[in-house]
Amino acid sequence: MKLNDIPLIDQHAHNLVKPEIFLGQPYASAFTEGHHPKIVNYHARYTFCYRRSLRDIAALLQCQADEIEIIQQREKLGLEKLTQLCFQAANIESIFLDDGFLSKQILPLEWHQQFLPTYRLLRLEFLAENLFKHNQSFDTFINQFRNEIDSPSGVIGFKSIAAYRTGLAIESVSEDMAAHSFYVLKDTYQDGEFRLQDKHLIDFLLQQALEIAAKSNLPIQFHTGFGDTDLDLSLANPLHLRPILEDSRYENVPIVLLHGSYPYTREASYLASVYPQVYVDFGLAVPFLSVSGMQETVRMLLELAPTSKVMYSSDAHCIPELYYLGGLWGKKVLARVLTDAVTDLDLTNSEAEAIAYSILHENARNLYGIAE
Repeated sequence: MKLNDIPLIDQHAHNLVKPEIFLGQPYASAFTEGHHPKIVNYHARYTFCYRRSLRDIAALLQCQADEIEIIQQREKLGLEKLTQLCFQAANIESIFLDDGFLSKQILPLEWHQQFLPTYRLLRLEFLAENLFKHNQSFDTFINQFRNEIDSPSGVIGFKSIAAYRTGLAIESVSEDMAAHSFYVLKDTYQDGEFRLQDKHLIDFLLQQALEIAAKSNLPIQFHTGFGDTDLDLSLANPLHLRPILEDSRYENVPIVLLHGSYPYTREASYLASVYPQVYVDFGLAVPFLSVSGMQETVRMLLELAPTSKVMYSSDAHCIPELYYLGGLWGKKVLARVLTDAVTDLDLTNSEAEAIAYSILHENARNLYGIAE
């Protein structure tokens, strides 16, 4: 099955960083969720993903599969030409960017728009952190938060990293309790950076976002499953979201479980099969796992999840090569899994071809209301 001609809609990714920022980083740092110097400077180079990716990138750049030669070749091209090359080679039609990641180091959304249509995902916790620093009153803070997310200009969806901060077991929190947490934080806050990690306040803010999303029908993406060492993996299991999924107030809010929820992939597949508002993607798992791991993850998602609810994403960040690798392996893996499904008599050839187009392109277009 050949899927190269299908234009990708990348429904979850991140802005590229300014070239001078990445210049001082080990190349392998873009291919690991670890931050410890021993990981980024040594062990990250010994993963299946990195070894395979060097060969893939070298083939694209027409050089030897050697880290030093790849770095030299990408510097000769410059970031603009390298980005154009990666986007074209992956056949990406459009990208949805969460610009709350490495916010001070990234290139703006407008920079990416020179290459292809680019849409913004609003990271809720990042917005709250910025508003917290500039508001002394809880009432003003929460009113501004609600105003910012109520029909925001240019935003096609929300993104939450609650899994990183306090976990996905989101509870109902009263306004008084949230206000108390706000003022406790204000008593200890000093001017400068602020990291929101108070569970009562995060859960209350998510309640506000869910209420507004229910009114405007905006999807909310949730980080689920693995990530860097900042999260407690056990609290990133999407099964913790069940109270929200069972709450009738939010039944019309599309909930997108990111990253195949790996290693909770079967759990994510189950949730998508029984809750009409739940969708899944497989970015980060593809391309960061081994080939067999990528195939197994996509296969597990399709064990139960309706194919109308599975979407492609890359979770690309920092460097454009990750957009290329996500597209390359997203199509290869999906083709293999669907081919096996035809062999197993789960699907006909024509059904498999239609499903591939839906997962790589049409499902995201329909969910986010992107015009042709």
